[in-house]
Amino acid sequence: MAISSSWEVQRVNRAGSLSQAVVEQLERRIASGEVPVGSKLPTESELCEVFGVSRTVVREAITHLKSLGLVETRRGVGTTVLRNDTAEPRPAVHISPRTVEDILEVLELRLTLEPPAAELAALRHDDEDRKRLEARHAEFVQAQAEKSQARREDFAFHHAIIKATHNACFDRLYEPLSDSIIPRAKLLSIDIDPRSTARYLELVHEEHTRILEAILERDGPAARAAMQQHLERSRDMYARYRDA
Repeated sequence: MAISSSWEVQRVNRAGSLSQAVVEQLERRIASGEVPVGSKLPTESELCEVFGVSRTVVREAITHLKSLGLVETRRGVGTTVLRNDTAEPRPAVHISPRTVEDILEVLELRLTLEPPAAELAALRHDDEDRKRLEARHAEFVQAQAEKSQARREDFAFHHAIIKATHNACFDRLYEPLSDSIIPRAKLLSIDIDPRSTARYLELVHEEHTRILEAILERDGPAARAAMQQHLERSRDMYARYRDA
């Protein structure tokens, strides 16, 4: 889809989340039918130019649209609009109120710990850390492909980031938590929605990939932002179970 006069947008310069500001404008265009189902969004570079934001901001915005089920991205094809109403992927049909509160408390803790850890990992990782991070990420992808909940592999990836900080205090705080920190570990089998879980894990995979890329590129602020977005998105999604 070429950028034209119809793609006059408000350049993003407001305080707060830049990616959310981009999301709001793109979501309005999709919902209104201005960008029809089956059509493609402009490229990352074009969106960066028209909104006046970085590639990281655009990627965060596209990831959010994907989490809502509005678009999909395929290598060599681009980002295609799938639908014009949101369909958030959720790993379970129902979660008990007590379990939701437990999940939200853990995510609150993780939000104070993991974004700065990701930034430190980007700045401090060595070759051994790089190999470990890539291996843990590949294990998550394999578990996802095998249609498992990938709980252990999810924790292992995040733990590898903690280790890459080379700060023993981070590791001592994190390791005892084990894979119980992964929200899906608290879900009952009878409540899990397999189809929606598959879509949900695709989203987690994409978010992990963005975190990993930022760390390996030694881009500390991008790594922190990607981890923050990953955990905030999870927190907000589980909060909607409580609100419902």
